[in-house]
Amino acid sequence: MEVLGVRLELPANNPVALLREMAGLRRVLPIYIGPEEAKSIALAMEGIPTPRPMTHDLLRDVLVEIGATVHRVVITELRESTFYAEIVLEHAGHVHVVSSRPSDAMALAVRLQAPVFVEEAVLDVAAGPMPDEPEEQDHIVDEFRAFIDDVNPEDFAS
Repeated sequence: MEVLGVRLELPANNPVALLREMAGLRRVLPIYIGPEEAKSIALAMEGIPTPRPMTHDLLRDVLVEIGATVHRVVITELRESTFYAEIVLEHAGHVHVVSSRPSDAMALAVRLQAPVFVEEAVLDVAAGPMPDEPEEQDHIVDEFRAFIDDVNPEDFAS
C-alpha cells in the first residue's frame, strides 16, 4: 500500500488517512484518525522538522538506537468500525509483532520508510476506487496542502 496522505473530511473536518493499493485494483482505503496523528503523518510525509521530537519520532529513535528494524506495518482487521494494526519488527534476531492503532503504525512507517500492508479481507470491506475525475483528485491534494500549511512545528514544542 502507498500512504497517500491525510485529508480533512468535510463538513465535520475529521482527519482521514488515505492508503492506496500499489497494484491490482488500486483501491483506496480511508481510515479516520485523530488530529494529532494526522499532524504527525503529514509532517513526516512533508519532511517538516519539529523543534523537539514528537512521540512517533521518539519511537523511531528508540528503535534505531537499540538496533531494531521495522519490517512492515499491517492493517489486520476491521471490527465494529475500528481498524486494527500490527507493527512487525526484528531485534536481536527475534521477530516481534506489536499491536498498534493504524494511525500510530502509519506515522512510524512513514518515518522509517517501512512498507504498509492491508489484509485483503479489510480491503474487500472498506476500500473503494479512487475518484477518476482529475478535479476531484486536485481537490484532495489542495485539502492536504491546506492542512499542511496550517501545521506549525512550534505547536509541538514543550
